[in-house]
Amino acid sequence: MNAVYYQSPVGPLTLIEENGALTGVQFGRAPLPAGCRAAETPLLSRARRQLWEYFEGKRTEFDLPLAPAGTPFRRAVWAAMARIPYGQTATYGQLAAAVGSPRAARAVGGACHANPIAILLPCHRVVGSTGSLTGFAGGLPVKEQLLALEAAHSAP
Repeated sequence: MNAVYYQSPVGPLTLIEENGALTGVQFGRAPLPAGCRAAETPLLSRARRQLWEYFEGKRTEFDLPLAPAGTPFRRAVWAAMARIPYGQTATYGQLAAAVGSPRAARAVGGACHANPIAILLPCHRVVGSTGSLTGFAGGLPVKEQLLALEAAHSAP
């Protein structure tokens, strides 16, 4: 397991890879998990480059192998979240319906909160039922900044 820190426009990010796939993109300079070493790998270098392109408005989709650890329900939510188009949002209820559990909006919120791969699995695109911005691991100002970035670079 390897990790690098990336100073992004929304603050530091910790990128973690294991067995050839990204397993974490966390806000802040997170303490490294046991057995993890700070080391650049080709995958982590590629991830940093793609994040830089995203923040520059030059990338709307990521092309990286992801391996988020979680329950089958959470993995289903993250997969549905990954299908929210760049520059658009979906509600917790819409994601719940998309995974076949229309009454599980709160559980979807829990899956968003537990998302181990921020930005690439775009939990910032998930909003409340009225379109309001709700909890976000990076903080609501960062969520607002990410949505504004995408809106500024989305086709009309």
